[in-house]
Amino acid sequence: MRAITIPEPGGPEALVLAEVPDPVPGPGEVLVEVAASAVNRADVLQRQGLYHVPPGAPPYPGLECSGRIAGLGPGVSGWAVGDEVCALLAGGGYAEQVVVPAGQLLPVPKGVDLVTAAALPEVTATVWSNVFMVAHLRPAETLLVHGGSSGIGTMAIQLGKAVGAKVAVTAGSAEKLAACRDLGADILINYREQDFTEAVTPDVILDIMGAKYLQRNVDALAVNGRLVIIGLQGGVKAELNLGVLLSKRAAVAATSLRPRPLDEKAAIVAAVREHVWPLIEAGAVRPVVDRTLPLADAPEAHRLLEASGHIGKILLRI
Repeated sequence: MRAITIPEPGGPEALVLAEVPDPVPGPGEVLVEVAASAVNRADVLQRQGLYHVPPGAPPYPGLECSGRIAGLGPGVSGWAVGDEVCALLAGGGYAEQVVVPAGQLLPVPKGVDLVTAAALPEVTATVWSNVFMVAHLRPAETLLVHGGSSGIGTMAIQLGKAVGAKVAVTAGSAEKLAACRDLGADILINYREQDFTEAVTPDVILDIMGAKYLQRNVDALAVNGRLVIIGLQGGVKAELNLGVLLSKRAAVAATSLRPRPLDEKAAIVAAVREHVWPLIEAGAVRPVVDRTLPLADAPEAHRLLEASGHIGKILLRI
């Protein structure tokens, strides 16, 4: 089969389309013929040599995919060859085939085409696990989403609104803020022009920036607020005034999805299927796709992601 490989870390040109061995499903695994994958920040870090692949995961980038089941490993039940699925991956989505633990499979939601479904697994699992399973966002609370026009951001806006929360977002342009508004965001903050701490007092913050925003995030939080850090685009080290944290009885959590044990990922995927899939099938929540490129154009897809001009997800069609 063909896959995007990374012979040596580097820029987008380090992504090379090559022939690689066909994967074989083991016990509890499913072989998926990939229709599409999606580009995530972790793929960029992996290409740069800054994100190590978890043990046993395919060496190729790609943390989610959609496609059709082509084979079942021993002990798999509930799925059949030919089923249309999308999947959360530990890696390997930039390929014609990938092996997936059965617990990380999802059916393609009704009303979503097979290619577009590749935009769903990573963002729905990330948002649901962090905003709802960790931070326990409740109706009538305020959610602040940094990077509101990103794949994660566009999903967080919609899920926050779907449960009855008020949603604030930060973004760096009028175009991106308009896209957030169209998805239901209530408070629009251009971080180039306004300090978000002066614009909103959120109960929950979903943060992709890390160190750069740490103190300001805590300063902004409401009493009993919850900050969940899922990205480090603004660095890894920062000082924090614990007195502010104590005075607000606030909590700071930091999570990652890719290296989690299989049982934890399966529990998250099951929760997504239970809570998010009905919202998608009812039309209350939808995947947001900026553009779709062929697999061979993976270097260009990475350039586009790094330029941060996109809104929603960038997909690779296999």
